[in-house]
Amino acid sequence: MEFSLGHIALLLLTGLLAGVINILAAGGSNLTLPALMLMGLPADVANATNRVAVFLQNIVGTRGFHKHGKLPADDLPNILLPTLLGAGLGAVAASFAPVSLLKPLLLGTMISMTVIMLVRPGLMSPPEGTIPFKVKQRASSWWWLVVAGFYGGFVQAGVGFILVTAFAGSLRYDLVRANALKVVCTLLLTAVALAIFIVRDQVMWLPGLIIACGSMAGAQLAVKFAIKAKASTLRWFLFVMTVCASAAALLF
Repeated sequence: MEFSLGHIALLLLTGLLAGVINILAAGGSNLTLPALMLMGLPADVANATNRVAVFLQNIVGTRGFHKHGKLPADDLPNILLPTLLGAGLGAVAASFAPVSLLKPLLLGTMISMTVIMLVRPGLMSPPEGTIPFKVKQRASSWWWLVVAGFYGGFVQAGVGFILVTAFAGSLRYDLVRANALKVVCTLLLTAVALAIFIVRDQVMWLPGLIIACGSMAGAQLAVKFAIKAKASTLRWFLFVMTVCASAAALLF
């Protein structure tokens, strides 16, 4: 497959925007997946190839949040276990499932997240000074993380919304730390999914790496913004991105 300068510019730009969106909220894959398919990649190959950029952008995001002391690690093993379990199951399912299932799953998830944020806006905004729960203290969060992992392994786009709901809504982390945990979980569940897609020979490395270059730059900018932004700003950004992701799922 040949790429013109216009194709490369499109992939870099969508990667940059997706990197910012994915670190601060979720749904950046609603930009990169159509861009990859515009290049002529089938939906299942685009879904697999997109994971290269997602994996690398979340390495940058994880390092950034850790550097600024915003990554809570004390309960991380208990968070990662259900997330990675779900991711492995989801990636295996995506590797064999009909491509026609991807859009309905994405659409249903995006609309559900929008409704939750409209009906229960306080769910995403723990009061200042709230002490977060441990996973063992809230069994429901374990199942939330399994579902998030499965969804992330299956389709990726929008998985951050489910993870942030689990961290901010169920475990009551503030949005900055919820985003930091989301980034770590997305990094590792993407690693599981990407490994399966590589074994299945469904990854096209050149377009994946081009998008990744833009995504890593976007992730670096987003971490700096997240550290300085007000909680209300992050909350509104999350809501707007949820609405945009729902619209994208409806249109595309």
